[in-house]
Amino acid sequence: MSSPVAVIVGATGGLGTALTGRLIRQGYRIGATYLRPIDTDEFEERFPFDEDQLVLRRVNATESGEVEDFMARVAARFGRIDAVASLVGGWAAGRDVKDTDDVRFDWMIDLNLRSAFYTVRAAVPHLEDAGDGRILLVGSRAVVDNPPGQAAFNIAKAGVVALAKTAAAELEDADITVNVILPSVIDTPATRRALPFAEYVKWPTPDEIAAVAEFILTGESGVMSGAVVPVFGRA
Repeated sequence: MSSPVAVIVGATGGLGTALTGRLIRQGYRIGATYLRPIDTDEFEERFPFDEDQLVLRRVNATESGEVEDFMARVAARFGRIDAVASLVGGWAAGRDVKDTDDVRFDWMIDLNLRSAFYTVRAAVPHLEDAGDGRILLVGSRAVVDNPPGQAAFNIAKAGVVALAKTAAAELEDADITVNVILPSVIDTPATRRALPFAEYVKWPTPDEIAAVAEFILTGESGVMSGAVVPVFGRA
């Protein structure tokens, strides 16, 4: 069998970069996406652009056609897709339900839930063609704690968990597993800038969370599917 293939949608953030590195060390060929060119600097420094191993393309994951086209291109380039991670997302706070306007609600739903839905929907036919596969989604600790003041984010991430559980049940007979991890606060430069007085030492690093993602995506997790996995660290 040729080297396995993973697609990472939203690959150039802290978690995506850490996960890409882990999968490349495992021998995976990678299809990776980004949205803003400014976010690719560290990624490009870390990984050589050998398109026999890594394909990086700009994809707006909230546009279904772009996601479907990228999946098809990766499958055509590498011959198969074995694992898919949907890492696109973002956080916005400062609004309770009664104060959440349509723009903020749509933004959080698009960025967190719609992107995950489009990724799963586009991935399934290719994973079915491969005969099995693994999908990883990213929820949030917020679906457990439901903190006030970030209603749209909480709702969107709850939808991601529902998506993972639904897809896991639907894809059981196809030997495709779907699992979701729940980060709390990830220790990245951007998060430190946003929360300058927090206790950084309690936050899990991108690589610590990527280790869990690697376990799920490389099949070490076996038949685990529909799992909701906390990766809170001590945050």
